[in-house]
Amino acid sequence: MSAKILDGKWLASIYEQDIHRQCQTLSEKFGSAPGLAVILVGDNPASKAYVGRKGKVAARCGIQTFDTRLAASASKEEILEHIVAFNKNPEVDGILLQLPLPGELSSESDDLIAAIAPEKDVDGLHPFNQGLLLQGKGVLRSCTPLGVMKMIDLALSDVKSGDDIESTDQIPVADLSGKKAVVIGRSVLVGKPVSFLLLERNATVTIAHSRTKDLSAVVREADIVVAAVGKEHLVKSDWVHSNAIVIDVGINRTEQGTLTGDVAFDEVAQACSAITPVPGGVGQMTVAMLMHNTLLSYMARMSQ
Repeated sequence: MSAKILDGKWLASIYEQDIHRQCQTLSEKFGSAPGLAVILVGDNPASKAYVGRKGKVAARCGIQTFDTRLAASASKEEILEHIVAFNKNPEVDGILLQLPLPGELSSESDDLIAAIAPEKDVDGLHPFNQGLLLQGKGVLRSCTPLGVMKMIDLALSDVKSGDDIESTDQIPVADLSGKKAVVIGRSVLVGKPVSFLLLERNATVTIAHSRTKDLSAVVREADIVVAAVGKEHLVKSDWVHSNAIVIDVGINRTEQGTLTGDVAFDEVAQACSAITPVPGGVGQMTVAMLMHNTLLSYMARMSQ
């Protein structure tokens, strides 16, 4: 394949090492480790597996976890009680409410996220933190969009996935001045926040979506393509130019039960300069950025 493959598993492991070193140093200094609380409601297999992976990554990073498991029949009030308790718990620096919530609770997601203390909102979904992002301020940014930006940094660096590097400091923050970026998708989870992060780096950003006319022509102009719509293999090889960086955020389950992205990986990898695989790409970085945000929240608490 001609494209530079952006291995999220490898990059996430470097971030985990960085976070572990910082947690170890700070824990020795302050006498306590960062704490992450995860609230899981129901028994969705994908959510359970995801939460389990977060616990393993937290342990590797030196972050202690405080997990709550609630039945799918739990009420909004029960979930709120746990959120309030974690808000008050001085050992908890980050709170994550695992989404999607089951059944009718899904309509209560916004209210429940808004109940999380903004300084502990390590998923970056609280309206306060999203408002700060709009203003170009704040610290806690949404994890998946943050992971996308780290992938773009890797793409534009001299570092290749698998290189023996000691720290992510060896991957410089890229200045995207003069770059055209197209984000396919306008969700509050990925599309909108990643657009603002790209703007912070001085990219010229277009947000495309299902109502965009001649989508392939719009994407073909982009130096950076972020696909986040949940439509299997939407982006084809003739949608991108040879210098394009293609970041695939989509996760789709095929009829065979395997996972694939919004980008036709095999063909697009022959046509662009850098690309993320699915699985093994942005999803890995999402968890690493959750730990990164938990560390930032902990550091903010200890600096008070």
